[in-house]
Amino acid sequence: MAEATRVTGGADEAGAGGGIFRDQPRRGPFVEGLRAYGLIAGMWIRSTMAYRTSFLLTAFGNFAMTALDFVAILLMFSRVDALGGWSLPEVAFLYGLSGVSFGLADLAIGSMERLGQRVRDGTLDTLLVRPVPVLAQVAGDRFGLRRLGRVVQGLLVLGYALVVVDVDWTAAKVLLVPVALLSGAGIFCAVFVAAGAFQFVAQDASEVANSFTYGGTTMLQYPPTVFALDLVRGVTFVVPLAFVNWLPAGYVLDRPYPLDLPGWVAFTPPLAAAACCALGGLAWRAGLRSYRSTGS
Repeated sequence: MAEATRVTGGADEAGAGGGIFRDQPRRGPFVEGLRAYGLIAGMWIRSTMAYRTSFLLTAFGNFAMTALDFVAILLMFSRVDALGGWSLPEVAFLYGLSGVSFGLADLAIGSMERLGQRVRDGTLDTLLVRPVPVLAQVAGDRFGLRRLGRVVQGLLVLGYALVVVDVDWTAAKVLLVPVALLSGAGIFCAVFVAAGAFQFVAQDASEVANSFTYGGTTMLQYPPTVFALDLVRGVTFVVPLAFVNWLPAGYVLDRPYPLDLPGWVAFTPPLAAAACCALGGLAWRAGLRSYRSTGS
């Protein structure tokens, strides 16, 4: 297969992956997937920006809806001085790390949650016959630029936390913040992919998937000290969401780590993200192989 794919035509065709790019050199699957994803996402961005007022309104709506989560935290702190032993600036720091990491993943690959519908109505078959990785097509389909509202809201809260939190900043702590954000986004992307792979089997399991994605980021907005010990173990050793913010935040804020883990684990989010992405890729391949089209 010496040809790559080009996004052309109407919205339905482009959303599924487009037509064929002629006279393009053959690339590796990963590079080809990134290129196809960029073309599909770029088409949807151009389509979105054709109606800028609509985009601004939907992005602001996304911003406002996610801001209500932090409003709930502010209401709690209007009645208490600490939550699980954590002050408002410290909880805001947790919220910002979780919100930005999840927002980046949701922006990049949030369309995975519609995979179950494609499996049910058979439209996934149209993606399988195109010479482009299916994962790139599903992830880029109907790219939602409006999700930037969630990222901006998380950045604002994180900026507030960095200004007011009492931290003795060192070079390691400063470097750990962006590393934690990127690693957290990678972990959430892997969870999105694994949840999408599960829908090959369950087909109508978007709410189950959302419990690990949207539910996971909501849980991480609060300190680990307010949760049962078994739940903390589960999000540390089973679905390693604790590496998104609980562990790096523990180092930055000089807080005890959950489960009395050693101090060096605060610097392992990139390793956790790499492991999660590898396992997510394996789950995706297994799910795709198990798929039976509507015509089979």
